[in-house]
Amino acid sequence: MTTLEARTGHPLSMTTEAEVAAVREVLVEAGLLTEHVRVAFFAPEEPAKADVLAHTPGADVDRRFRAVLLDLATGRSFDTVVSATSRTVVSSRELDPPVDGQPPIIDTEFELVEDILGAEPAWLAALERRGIDPASVRAVPLSAGVYPDYPEEAGRRIVRSFGFRQDHAKDHPWAHPIDGLVAYVDLTARTVDRVIDEELVPVPATSGNFDDPEVQGPPLDSLKPIEITQPEGRSFTVEDGRVRWGKWDLRIGFNEREGLTLHQIAFDQRPICYRASIAEMVVPYADPSPVRFWQNYFDCGEYMFARYADSLQLGCDCLGDIHYVDAVIADDLGNPRTIANAICMHEEDYGVLWKHSDLFTNSREVRRQRRLVISFFTPIGNYDYGFYWYLYLDGTIQLEVKATGLLFTSGTPGEYATEVAPGLGAPFHQHLFSARLDMTVDGVANAVDEVEAATVPIGEGNPYGNAFRRRRTRLTRESEAQRASAQERVRTWHIVNPDKLNGLGQPVGYALIPEGRATMLADPASSIHARATFATNALWVTRYDPAERYPAGDFVNQNPGGAGLPAWVAADRSIDGEDVVVWHTFGTTHFPRPEDWPVMPVEYTGFTLKPVGFFDRNPALDIPATEAKHCH
Repeated sequence: MTTLEARTGHPLSMTTEAEVAAVREVLVEAGLLTEHVRVAFFAPEEPAKADVLAHTPGADVDRRFRAVLLDLATGRSFDTVVSATSRTVVSSRELDPPVDGQPPIIDTEFELVEDILGAEPAWLAALERRGIDPASVRAVPLSAGVYPDYPEEAGRRIVRSFGFRQDHAKDHPWAHPIDGLVAYVDLTARTVDRVIDEELVPVPATSGNFDDPEVQGPPLDSLKPIEITQPEGRSFTVEDGRVRWGKWDLRIGFNEREGLTLHQIAFDQRPICYRASIAEMVVPYADPSPVRFWQNYFDCGEYMFARYADSLQLGCDCLGDIHYVDAVIADDLGNPRTIANAICMHEEDYGVLWKHSDLFTNSREVRRQRRLVISFFTPIGNYDYGFYWYLYLDGTIQLEVKATGLLFTSGTPGEYATEVAPGLGAPFHQHLFSARLDMTVDGVANAVDEVEAATVPIGEGNPYGNAFRRRRTRLTRESEAQRASAQERVRTWHIVNPDKLNGLGQPVGYALIPEGRATMLADPASSIHARATFATNALWVTRYDPAERYPAGDFVNQNPGGAGLPAWVAADRSIDGEDVVVWHTFGTTHFPRPEDWPVMPVEYTGFTLKPVGFFDRNPALDIPATEAKHCH
């Protein structure tokens, strides 16, 4: 058995290869990880917040990990927690799929689907009807969802698969969707439930080979190189996952479901946020056709999208004086797998921080803003997502998501899709993310105020009609804290500490500033609305519970709905001056453009956390002026 010494580091230290190997050995010895069993999910099982906050340096740490085990032969699955420190199975519970949902879909299963379809007569007949060589078809199996019209699927591991034609080894098949055709595949039985051969649609002939020089055209040669240098080195330090930069102090983590996580974020030794992550995302599609109505992907919960995180490259993905951090996850067999350079950290200039030229004193002062960037990028199927956390010198925190990659295509442009190339459609869809923000603004006891602009009619006290007010409403219970963004009212949410006052006698706080874009557009009676209820509100606030981690529930794949946030808030707990978690839905509604083909320029979305009364004055007054030698 692998030797793993007792950990005396921090409870939130990043996962090591030795820990993954130790967990695997425990599972094998317990008879839980056998020949036909695969690891569908693996992540650190973080201790409760109170235990972490009470931790003292040098104290022993019990390192626990959660592994969801899937038996490929029977379809049975087990939610298991293992202590790598004591080498014991802490708990193991068999899932009830019709109620709990299924474990995420894993690589081993995806690899089976082309062979399963290749042996299915109805699939082969549908391709023959279209004159398509089966050897040229790439199967794209996708999560099935849950629909009452298919009661026979309850409790079974089902995926639905499209086909895309690939004309040669370097050809991007996304340009050649075989539309009007879909297969429903049972992953456990390795059989095809049904093939829906709806209609004959011409396979688009356009090229999607954006990496072909002939498609790209002559390179634009008028752009001169940009070099980012820091002759005296970077200004931040990283030690065992702890990051310190300027007045910022925080920890970083990584797991295959959420990707990059931030922990114990503090500014000038004052806590702001205990844990920040993207806890879920859903991509609902708008095409209601018989072969596409079910297209709705939970990239975190159904696919564990961060397991595919890129190994980032200097000068391509990241520019400047870069510090990389590797991430360790487990593969399907439970063996450790290290993603080299999974996390990229660097500083970048961000223009003017503050400036004033005064006509009375003739003074002229200017300071440069800069930010610390902590990021990772992950491809999942056709899309690529970058997640960039920014920390600014004035105490601001920002998340920016960058969506790029390739459009999911169809052969039927029309009412629900854009024609992006001749005969090639790209269905309308949304990318909706859920940020889980476990706030600790100057302490654990926090509250949330909804703050918005209110107009004042002409009348007494406002004779000329120019007045407007700020309206503040305390959200006191979970039932009240299910809110839409209201861009026309400049609505924000202030997370405050009622017990901590600033120098002006006001509660210290941080404002969550949303972009104010659309949330879930699907009908309230739809399956995806029930399964992704978190995405129907821009804001939810819940009382902290260490078991409440994922807004659509622990097991999203083929979950019938109602899990996660809608189930938790049914308790209607008090959130006024309590330990609270803020959940923010944000994202984009994508009506694809021809300019998004054959590869999509980055589309941006995100949110901001900005201090509001947290400081008594501008906290960036102490930033030194840039030396003359650096002001060319």
